Amino acid sequence: MTEPLSRRDWLATVGIAGAVAFRPTGAAAGTPAVVGSTPVRTVYQTGDIVELYSTSDVFTPARGNSYMRFSFDFPEPAVVFGGHRFSFLLFTDENTYAMDRSQMRSAGGDDALELTCSGLVWAGGQEKSAGTVTVRFARTGDTITWDIAVEMPRPIKSVTTVIRDVPRGKVSFGGGAPQDTRDGDLLGGYTFGAGDLHGGQTPQSMGTPVAIVQAGDADFRYFTTQDTRVRPKRYLFQAGERGFRTEAIYEHDAWRNDTRVAVPRWQMGRAASLEEAMAPHMAHIERAFNLQPWETRPDMPQWMRDVAMVTTLHGMHYTGFIFNDYARQLEILRWMATQIPAQRVLVFLSSWDGRYYWDYPNYVVPKRMGGDAGFTRLITEARAMGFRMMPMFGTNAANRKQPIWPKIAAGATHKIDGDRYDLNWVDWNNDRHQDGWLTYMNLGADAWRNYLEGRIAEVIERYQVDAYFLDIVGGHVNSTTGDMHEGTRRLVRDLRERFPAVVGVGEMPYDALYEFIPMFHAGGGGRWRKYARFYQHLSAPAPGRGSTGVHEWGFGRFNPETLGLNPNAIPTLQVVDDTFTTHRDTMSAIIAKAKARAGIT
Repeated sequence: MTEPLSRRDWLATVGIAGAVAFRPTGAAAGTPAVVGSTPVRTVYQTGDIVELYSTSDVFTPARGNSYMRFSFDFPEPAVVFGGHRFSFLLFTDENTYAMDRSQMRSAGGDDALELTCSGLVWAGGQEKSAGTVTVRFARTGDTITWDIAVEMPRPIKSVTTVIRDVPRGKVSFGGGAPQDTRDGDLLGGYTFGAGDLHGGQTPQSMGTPVAIVQAGDADFRYFTTQDTRVRPKRYLFQAGERGFRTEAIYEHDAWRNDTRVAVPRWQMGRAASLEEAMAPHMAHIERAFNLQPWETRPDMPQWMRDVAMVTTLHGMHYTGFIFNDYARQLEILRWMATQIPAQRVLVFLSSWDGRYYWDYPNYVVPKRMGGDAGFTRLITEARAMGFRMMPMFGTNAANRKQPIWPKIAAGATHKIDGDRYDLNWVDWNNDRHQDGWLTYMNLGADAWRNYLEGRIAEVIERYQVDAYFLDIVGGHVNSTTGDMHEGTRRLVRDLRERFPAVVGVGEMPYDALYEFIPMFHAGGGGRWRKYARFYQHLSAPAPGRGSTGVHEWGFGRFNPETLGLNPNAIPTLQVVDDTFTTHRDTMSAIIAKAKARAGIT
């Protein structure tokens, strides 16, 4: 005789949402939406405590792209609110914890609810632990918010909200184009892949922490945070037959060891279009990060507003190969001044300081490029013609083989679990092995920030440059050695106080960087043009064979029809070793396009 399935087994393998669905957020009471034929309110009421597991409501095994999962039913007891079932998971440096269902209590109604839990479980529910969870929910129309406070005997690393009964659909991360999950799972991380940009099982990188599900032509469900600081956020959309199991993950400050954490407010809602779904999030980050429109931001000198073209003059490759020494760069600029008003051109000096990345972080003028006299002459004569000059600095890369390393080693980035984060994902020398001599550095650590500020300041004072470029400044990592974003803000602020006319320019922006950096190398565009301007990446193929210059990408394909120009970026002219000697006609054509776009006659 076959024994009947227990309630636990049925929920774990089938899931209650396989039979029913909850009404859409904000739907009127008494008119619940249905999936199949069973209205949700015949099953649960607001405040119900529901037995669920990590395998509930999701394809097991996964049917498409998937991320690491437990190989058993991990408990995820949930509370019902606003047409969804909410579970909460806690993470320390050594384990995963869930709420003890027997210790969960709820009080409230459809518009406000408080969930309390006075105990935790681990080992898949086989063991118990001390700990408390308090969640306060609120609902106004189509919007649900929740605030979480947790406390444990051990320092808390991250807190996850699991939201069920999210309809399947295409998913947008950071306001980008929605993408089809194809019965698989999708993971996004803010910012810089939430610190896991490289290796296996990494998230898609998000420049701002908002995720949106397009459930229908005019049905967009958004998930956002009201955090006012730059901290990692992750969103996982795990597919089931009729809905997503959605994780909204908050990661706490890596340099703290807090046993009590108040998670910044989460918010979810519904809108008729992608842009309407983005609106609450954009309004929040404008307030939180003091974002100012490009036209009125106070840190913009007029010359930068007038830039019609950027030219990237490639210097010395990692191997020591010189594309253009200082004398050649000056020759190129003299010719360029006959083609376009020099004051309308920003000159990006990429790898002016020796072997690209290998000589980071010395930032001294190499003899092979022309020495101090050659660099001084380049900057002085180019500025006299009207050009604006911008040398490149690595925000977060230092070669441990350089003699300076012992003095700056305390500025190394260590991820939240303590492992040192190295910039080891490039094969610089083409031996088909990724090189590991670079360490990723943290401006939140005084040792590194003070050193880098000193090197930039010396170059500004000695050579009178107009701007400085911060390579990979958007590569935020939650480091145990300090707050990387606040360190970056302090670096730019301190340099601006010392040199008010000199501007910091960055690479790979995320939302909060727009507060104090007005121009970026790559990234952005679209809605972010409200706050900043962008020029093309130094690895964009140069005219001719498509050399990417000092960058590690080798050769790309230069498009002679578009001249390699991005319609959303300031026209950018890449100059490598043969550009000026062999492809001057293409240089002239790019300059003509830049002049036309800027209205220069």
